[in-house]
Amino acid sequence: MTACAIESSADPGNGGAPRAGCSITAAGAYAARLARSGQDGDSWYPERWTLDGPEPYAVPLPGNQPEEAGTEVQPMGDGRVLVHRVAAGRHVFALLYPTGPGTGELPLGAVECPPDTTGLRLLPPAPGGERAYALAAGPRSTVLWQVVGGAFGPERVVEIPGRCSGGVWLDRTGRMLAVDRETGGRTKAVVVDLERGGEVSPLLQIAADSDDRLLLADPDSGLVLIGSDAPSPGRERLGWGVLGSTLPVRFPECLRMPDCVVTPFAIQPGQVLTPERCAVALRVDGAFGSWVGVWRPAERQVRHLPAPEGWLTGAGLWTPEGELRLPCSTPQSPCGVARLAVPDAGGGRTEGANDAGATGDPVDAVNSVDPADSAHTGESADTGESAPDASDGPGATESSTRASTPARPCPVPLQQAPLARLVTK
Repeated sequence: MTACAIESSADPGNGGAPRAGCSITAAGAYAARLARSGQDGDSWYPERWTLDGPEPYAVPLPGNQPEEAGTEVQPMGDGRVLVHRVAAGRHVFALLYPTGPGTGELPLGAVECPPDTTGLRLLPPAPGGERAYALAAGPRSTVLWQVVGGAFGPERVVEIPGRCSGGVWLDRTGRMLAVDRETGGRTKAVVVDLERGGEVSPLLQIAADSDDRLLLADPDSGLVLIGSDAPSPGRERLGWGVLGSTLPVRFPECLRMPDCVVTPFAIQPGQVLTPERCAVALRVDGAFGSWVGVWRPAERQVRHLPAPEGWLTGAGLWTPEGELRLPCSTPQSPCGVARLAVPDAGGGRTEGANDAGATGDPVDAVNSVDPADSAHTGESADTGESAPDASDGPGATESSTRASTPARPCPVPLQQAPLARLVTK
């Protein structure tokens, strides 16, 4: 197989991950996308999908003029659709809603970014569906904006030192937001507390000289998917951990697909006590197209499934019962949902976050400690060799003490421990 040749555009504000075909609310009731119109399909209009009824259905929301191809759309919890347009260098926001045969539009205001700002993009839909946020990244700092739910249009929440990307919600109240912050040439995930004026605190650091991004999180189980080059310097690997666990981050060998881009896009909810049993949906982009991967931390393999026809690539959600639902659109069925039942292959626990004696090769993550307290073995992840165990060192003691006495409600950091065996087979 040759190197990937991916036609779908990547989102530079989201760590370069491929853009999804639509956006889905945190509760899974609505989705929104830009749909093509016209005989040649050369113009665009927003479209809202309702997903929580007996059958999915779509409502077109065309405005007075066609949308640009780069216009962002996002569903709100009440069924309205947020639209983000760029006009004359200004970022303009409005809410769209159906009004009989036409489309109603509620202007929200605009944000004007400094010339050195590389762009402004919407963050993933916030839990609750009443608010929406956007990041405006500049060369030295990033501004977090609340663009829906404020009293007087878009409101500036906080300016974060460093260049931020990504965006993952860590709770179901919309309080804790994780972003990936680049400072000093390194990227580390941090937490923004929206109820404390946007207070920023560290979340994830695997090694002082590694780039560590948070890709996805499940508030129920605490399962997180991480991208880091700690096990293979210069090459990002997919790993997993559990917020609040004393066990380290693991980088399964089965998630390493050198000729493909692998992007996690959905985690099975409701698995409060068994994060290792959570099913994770992966978008896999390779030289021959895109398909779906399904993986669980307790399993040592990825199940590769053909993408359903018309899949809005990279979009989908899990039910607590383990059914993967993928929105699809074809000429014959413009609004549909493919339902994939993926049973748990393991009859018992084989390897997971709650197994004190689980086998596997971990890399340990650290938060809220000085980077100098971390050690990096410098060994290649392909060797599977172990580094000396330093779990009783002063760095680990300091992290444990800080984690046990939180100053406010916040996600418990990933526990500090030494870099040890790097790859889970």
